[in-house]
Amino acid sequence: MNDPRLVIDFCGLRFDTPLVLLSGCVGFGAEYTRVKGFSNRDAGALCLKGTTLEPRLGNPPHRICETASGMLNAIGLQNPGVDHVVEQILPTLDFTETRFIANVSGTTVEEYYEVTRRFDDSPIDAIEINISCPNVKAGGVAFGNDRKLSAQVVAACRAATTKPLITKLSPNQTDIAANARACLEAGSDAFAVINTLMGMAIDSEARTPVIGNNQGGLSGPAIKPIALLKVHQVYQVCREHGVPIIGQGGVAGAEDALEFLITGASAVGIGTALFYDPLLLPAVNQGICAYLDRHGLINVGQLTGSLRLHPSPIDSAEDTCPERARPGTAVPKH
Repeated sequence: MNDPRLVIDFCGLRFDTPLVLLSGCVGFGAEYTRVKGFSNRDAGALCLKGTTLEPRLGNPPHRICETASGMLNAIGLQNPGVDHVVEQILPTLDFTETRFIANVSGTTVEEYYEVTRRFDDSPIDAIEINISCPNVKAGGVAFGNDRKLSAQVVAACRAATTKPLITKLSPNQTDIAANARACLEAGSDAFAVINTLMGMAIDSEARTPVIGNNQGGLSGPAIKPIALLKVHQVYQVCREHGVPIIGQGGVAGAEDALEFLITGASAVGIGTALFYDPLLLPAVNQGICAYLDRHGLINVGQLTGSLRLHPSPIDSAEDTCPERARPGTAVPKH
């Protein structure tokens, strides 16, 4: 786009647009460049596919299932391993096109550390930590569903790199804000909100799950309302510290992107929508610029966190119904 109004500063990195191509949806940076009309330059950053210490073959088929307004996937982190990515793939990427962010995955804290350490000694711009992986030492519980485990992973990765760390938060937990606070204290520089929601699809004739792994991660427009709420909740933790958020989950057009920015995101992730509209990025960038024009805004950063909430019912009730005052507040006498 080359429109200066779209430029953002993300952890000290210049993104030429607030759009980020999401991990798992664009491979290792070259796949979509084969599509006529597509350019990585239309994105501020691109997240590479999830990478582990050793190569992984991934899950048995079926790995993907289309659902109502969404998609289930259970790829199983198929990848060639961090050494191959650093030595064979990164040298082929054009770092003048966009920023490239590595996505680190693992099944132990030690694996996260080692993969992050390998990416630290590479030209990669930043590192995203996928804490939704199962912890084999804790009976398979996902790191991201326990804030203490989440913080342990972040702290280990922080010790392994000086590059910006982006923690990708799972919505499959009780209190995402508390998890964000723990990760922030452990050294996270930014957050990606949200990862996929866990779901299942059933073949009623066979009476079996459609996905070979039985369950998978749900993405696409179906999860956008949940993602917006989670971004809003995490933003309450981040705003006082100036910590940026990549808002993601169901973005399929400019209006969706604007909603995430207004809710508290500094950047907006696009993933599943690229599968059916690989030339979506220019339209989203243009739509954001048109919104800036309509509202007399100078740059996209003015949108971040500009959400104006309605008064809560209890706030309104306090004015006319003293007995409904919040716990701990004095009730005025008549």
